[in-house]
Amino acid sequence: MIEQYFPNGIGHYLAGGLMIGAAVGLLFITTGLKGGMSTVFSSTWSFVSKIPFFQQARFTESRLWRLAFAAGLILGGLAWMLFSGSGTWQTGIPWRQLIVGGFLVGFGARLSNGCTSGHGICGLASFQMPSLLAVLTFLATGIVTAQLMVRIGGM
Repeated sequence: MIEQYFPNGIGHYLAGGLMIGAAVGLLFITTGLKGGMSTVFSSTWSFVSKIPFFQQARFTESRLWRLAFAAGLILGGLAWMLFSGSGTWQTGIPWRQLIVGGFLVGFGARLSNGCTSGHGICGLASFQMPSLLAVLTFLATGIVTAQLMVRIGGM
């Protein structure tokens, strides 16, 4: 049954999960900081925007390591693409849907005070009840949205 859902096996998913867990664990143990991508977005805007929200100390004081964190994610993806021989990544989703989806995800991340990576990886690992509620909300919303899209023919 597992082959039906994972035709290429689960080894690379397991390896990726272990690396992500080790990275956020190391970050927390060495600095006491939690790694999440929604804060990376806000701290990066603190370089160019004078809007008071982006100039909060929590963004300006952590923006350099968070920018390095984001660069590592991007460079890691590029390295995988170059060295794995998988070629380029493409999607059949129209740009307008990607833009709307990105806006909704960003809005949701700000609304829930964190993104799926922050709540799901860091928050759950530190036994934070708000993170558990956020992850359950993310999952429920994703499942309902996917089912609605299938039923209305959007997928």
